[in-house]
Amino acid sequence: MTVVQLRGVSLDYSVKEHTATSIKEYFIQVLRGRRKRKVIRALREVDLEVERAECVGIIGRNGAGKSTMLKVVSGILRPTRGTVSVDGRVAPILELGTGFDYELSGRENIELNALLLGLSRREIKALEESIIDFSGIRRSIEQPVKSYSLGMVARLGFAIATASIPSVLILDEVTAVGDAEFMLRCQRRVDELVSSGTTTLVVSHDETTIRRLCTRCVLLEGGEIRAQGKVDEVLAEYGRRTLHRIDSASGSQSHETEDSALEASSAV
Repeated sequence: MTVVQLRGVSLDYSVKEHTATSIKEYFIQVLRGRRKRKVIRALREVDLEVERAECVGIIGRNGAGKSTMLKVVSGILRPTRGTVSVDGRVAPILELGTGFDYELSGRENIELNALLLGLSRREIKALEESIIDFSGIRRSIEQPVKSYSLGMVARLGFAIATASIPSVLILDEVTAVGDAEFMLRCQRRVDELVSSGTTTLVVSHDETTIRRLCTRCVLLEGGEIRAQGKVDEVLAEYGRRTLHRIDSASGSQSHETEDSALEASSAV
């Protein structure tokens, strides 16, 4: 059963070509017709299907479109073109601390975030203690979140999002700020959710995390899917592309050095 489906999904951003450092410069640019905008395509004709209880890893360089794709699946961003279909409730853990009010306590943020995820107050009350136990921050749960470390925020966010069984769980580098114990807790919880039928999308730069959690892998490059399939095969393709890019860059630098040396000798 297909739970997540993307068909021809593209997403464009419109950004200013020229930035103004003062009001005077802004009006000068307006008068001279320089306030033009350019279009940046973050996703390009993405086609993807994810089945029930699959755990799919999304890999690629920074700026490849990974987080953008997860935001589209979560409903945070709307695609410029194409269609997105998600069957069931989505529990996204995207940018660290999203949805938290840092002036409120950890306990108060449990209710706030759980409400945003669509849980009722009765469900939240029933799950509150297990959320606190899983996060491992009971001693600090009455303190304001602004006093928490990044790891504590990550623990609490993950505990809230996975306390009930969502149809789709979305993780964007959620284990990057955690310790080994937290990563193990995440892995075990994801295993439990997948066994219960939850579909999971994971973005990570850590190969170990991708190999441990995922049953399939997708490589994004320049907003396009360049490869998808078995985890080992896609990771190997990513490695080949990375080495090729490094070799190409090294070759260009060597040519530039040779040209500079020739120019210097000619000048002598």
